[in-house]
Amino acid sequence: MLEGNDEPDDTKASESDASDESGHASSDQRGSPRFTLLIRAAKLVVDGREFLCILRDASATGLKVRLFTPLPEHRDLRIELANGDRYPIELVWHSDDYAGFRFQEEVEIERLLDESHGGFPRRQVRLRIALNAMLHSGGEAVRIAFNDISQQGAGIECDKWLLMNELVKIETGVMPAIYAKVRWRSHPRYGLVFEQTFKLDELARISAPLQLGQAIRDAEAGKDSEAGARATG
Repeated sequence: MLEGNDEPDDTKASESDASDESGHASSDQRGSPRFTLLIRAAKLVVDGREFLCILRDASATGLKVRLFTPLPEHRDLRIELANGDRYPIELVWHSDDYAGFRFQEEVEIERLLDESHGGFPRRQVRLRIALNAMLHSGGEAVRIAFNDISQQGAGIECDKWLLMNELVKIETGVMPAIYAKVRWRSHPRYGLVFEQTFKLDELARISAPLQLGQAIRDAEAGKDSEAGARATG
């Protein structure tokens, strides 16, 4: 884990971001003014699974997004901002690490650009994630489950009572050992603040395989359930 902001060498979107990687203007660029944004973290919700991304520019009818992982096959797409606002979208084009989307309904661009409102104003993007881990506290090792994770912290469930401001160590098997302090508690749910923050791209690439793996398991479970229903029908 490293400290730092998202992509320090790419702090602003250029005018060319309104077009795709082949130089063709996306359809929503022609229909409404496009606003150039500073890099802004968001979530791409793919059939209920959440993937970190970066908004690059947007208009009332569409937006361009930088992806950190290939876009999975999907039935439903939504973009969710850090404040919890969520918008249904559909894919227009996809090239390398970038994709252009069209809003299913025209949005109020001023609201989209201003994240000071909403259910969770001025907080980092949090991913809902299914991840089991081992937490070390007071010489004990106990199993925990992650509920969500951000660059700076996580929400967990833990059967052991943890102390406020207690320093704990977490081992997940999919990322380096995490040292964190207990920020809030409502047993068995706890909020942790990491001693070292994740870079956005680092967290995105760690979390994406977990989301994809869960999606595959859900799909297989659905097929097994359908096969069982046919067999007993």
